[in-house]
Amino acid sequence: MYDGPIQDLIAELSRLPGVGPKSAQRIAFFLLDADEADVTALAEAIIRAKQTVKFCQICFNATEDETCRICRDPRRDHTKICVVEESKDIVAIERTREFRGVYHVLGGSISPIDNRGPADLHIRELLHRLEDDSVTEIILATNPNTEGEATATYLARLLGPLGLRVSRLASGLPVGGDLEYADEITLGRAFEGRRIISGGEPVHQPEPSGWRAGVAGEVGEVGAHAVVPSAGDLPAPVGGTAESGQNPAPADESTMSLSASAGGQW
Repeated sequence: MYDGPIQDLIAELSRLPGVGPKSAQRIAFFLLDADEADVTALAEAIIRAKQTVKFCQICFNATEDETCRICRDPRRDHTKICVVEESKDIVAIERTREFRGVYHVLGGSISPIDNRGPADLHIRELLHRLEDDSVTEIILATNPNTEGEATATYLARLLGPLGLRVSRLASGLPVGGDLEYADEITLGRAFEGRRIISGGEPVHQPEPSGWRAGVAGEVGEVGAHAVVPSAGDLPAPVGGTAESGQNPAPADESTMSLSASAGGQW
């Protein structure tokens, strides 16, 4: 234990995601050894971001203005909306330079373990954006883990009756990966989402089966009280585990680009 101010700093730093007590201690002493001007600049940047950054009134992306630059850009294709969980997911997709539509940030995913249901996400606002009939496609880009799959299934059931094209980012083998290290679920999805590159008829996408069919069945009737499968009801997600609910490692631009081009339709 350290004296009051040092211990208070370590305690506050350890509350940050991914920062444990040891890491918090190292960061605290790094800050104590740093120049006062650098520490002051860091503190002012944190305060300024907290005071000025808000969420776009249309898509809920982080921005300093009432609407974000993507929603204001007339060159974007406003007939296509890519639905993501967090604002940081937009940055990953934008790096691919493959998608020219607009976005909608849910603010998380459906997670019964965390007591977070559909009513806690920006789903109602998404439906409001569809009222003018200008949108033709919804791309579901939630994370390929238990909560992300449950959220995508719920949204697919909700949006299906509206007559929109609802697609999901493909998932499977990462660029630069080896087959011998891929798990069964990842390989299965890679085969299911395979693309024809020469001759023949397009690959028929089968109806959901196995655990995917179980997810679709357990979602139940769409509505505020829809039943969503818990984390224990689904197998380990691609790149994560059912026990921890961890997300896979961030995808590189090549993998994201191929995933977008190979996405399937619900």
